[in-house]
Amino acid sequence: MEEIEDPTERLKETMEAQEEKFEEKERWTLGVALSTSIIAVLAAIAGMLGNHHANEAMMEQIKASDQWNYYQAKNIKAEVAGEAAVILAALNKPLDSVQQNSQHEKQKSAEVKASAEEFEKSADGHMQKHIVFSRSVTIFQIAIAISAISILTRKRLMWYISLLLCAAGCVFLVLGFLAV
Repeated sequence: MEEIEDPTERLKETMEAQEEKFEEKERWTLGVALSTSIIAVLAAIAGMLGNHHANEAMMEQIKASDQWNYYQAKNIKAEVAGEAAVILAALNKPLDSVQQNSQHEKQKSAEVKASAEEFEKSADGHMQKHIVFSRSVTIFQIAIAISAISILTRKRLMWYISLLLCAAGCVFLVLGFLAV
């Protein structure tokens, strides 16, 4: 005797297949959301580090500017002392203290100049790190946007592109730590 075909059997199979597809899409969506969250955290870290180095560069540049102003003051003092020595020499007056003062000001001026140059070099180093971290943040932000597009369009290729961009952002993040 032939078995009677259950009409709901095909419906059950179709529903199970649809459920499996839904679960697979849900897992993929969850993976995209999780990876996007991780990219956002990396962007926040890179942004914080970039801002820190921008602030440090500004502070070092201010210190360098202060030292250059001090250097100019020392040079003016040395010039005044030199002119005083010329005047005293013309009047046949003793020059020892004036010449010593002039020499002291010139020596101090050289030290201040070296300090100002060191602050400038430090500021440049911080600015280089800031630039590298900023590039990292930009790449991470683009990766986040492409990840969102992948969810909206349901295109896995876009998600893979966002993951590649995330890897590039990580490279710049590491380079920021290694920058001079």
